Amino acid sequence: MSSTTSGGGRTRGTVVAAAALVAVVILGLASLTATPGGTPSAPVATPSTSASSATGSVETQMPPELERALLALARRDVDDGSATGRVDAPVVLVEYADFQCPYCGKFARDTKPQLMKYVQDGTLRIEWRNFPIFGDESTAAARAGYAAAQQGRFWEFYNVAFSKERTRNSGAFAPGKLEKMAREAGVPDLDRFRADMKSAAAQVAIDRDSEEGYRIGVTSTPAFLVNAQPILGAQPFEVFEAAIEKARLAAGTPPVASSPGVTGK
Repeated sequence: MSSTTSGGGRTRGTVVAAAALVAVVILGLASLTATPGGTPSAPVATPSTSASSATGSVETQMPPELERALLALARRDVDDGSATGRVDAPVVLVEYADFQCPYCGKFARDTKPQLMKYVQDGTLRIEWRNFPIFGDESTAAARAGYAAAQQGRFWEFYNVAFSKERTRNSGAFAPGKLEKMAREAGVPDLDRFRADMKSAAAQVAIDRDSEEGYRIGVTSTPAFLVNAQPILGAQPFEVFEAAIEKARLAAGTPPVASSPGVTGK
């Protein structure tokens, strides 16, 4: 790995590696996962990490340069078809997820629509990361999501794919079913969709997302970063709300009045 020397004799590569190590520790200690009903298991108490007994979020004190490295995981790419929200939003929620994951589906159906009020008032950007861990159909679905994103229909595909819980590796994400989902999502060019699904670029993008997740210690889905704060599992909306509000304040951004009942893609 090449690196560029920074102040204090430390290299950028060292900072990123240290940040990854800290994140691995944070996520590893956060043995909090939600049940489908939203009830987390008991936290593991540690001297250096505080975890709410009611949530799957984990808070830790970390050196500023490590926090900056975690914040830098937000790509803020204007051409990212699998992101929604302003590229300059003060808060970025990064989601590492698998289309076959039932808890990811719960988040998609129950929580993300409520978070869209923050997207629409400019506070929040949501960035998807493919983290397929449940087999061949997970990878196929990730490829399909990538292909839908190339035509600006990722979130429509996301909504279709997560519209209901599907039995893993049962054929629900077979090629013909994925094309049907793409059609339902309004993907305009299905020939291009099929080509993009099979492309080397799709695998490169999926590998990039997965490697990023593994590097920071993600081992199960869904896993989230709200700026630098990890949240594990399909937690209730209130957990994400608290993390977003905290990150907004840390960024020096005042609350913005939003319309009630707003839903999004």
